[in-house]
Amino acid sequence: KALIDLLHCEGCSCVIRNGEQVRTFWERGVKDLHRLYTSEPNFLRGADVADKVIGRAAAALMIMGGVKRIYADTISQLAVELLSRSDIEVSYGEVVPHIINRSKSGMCPLESATKDICSLEQIVEIIDNFVRELSKQ
Repeated sequence: KALIDLLHCEGCSCVIRNGEQVRTFWERGVKDLHRLYTSEPNFLRGADVADKVIGRAAAALMIMGGVKRIYADTISQLAVELLSRSDIEVSYGEVVPHIINRSKSGMCPLESATKDICSLEQIVEIIDNFVRELSKQ
């Protein structure tokens, strides 16, 4: 509850608590989560996460990172299905068929790129490439 309140009061995109340490994140999409997963994976292990929007790519990073509990204001059905095969405790405000892209003209690029991929490792590889391409822009 405190984590969800912090998410809404701060207006950030994501709040993660591991033990006594709480961090807030502000970037859109999976960039913050991906950075944490690649540079400080131990912070995700056993953590509680409150996030505004969770799609399939973010869900895969959280599963691979060993997150314990997730709350999402909005979560995609694709993410719910992926998370249902994990030990993560999931709660949310609303489920949508899929996450939409920023221009609201279609599906989020990562949601689209990962929707038919079963392997978590492959999903993370797709995210790695996506984030690498973003950083070149």
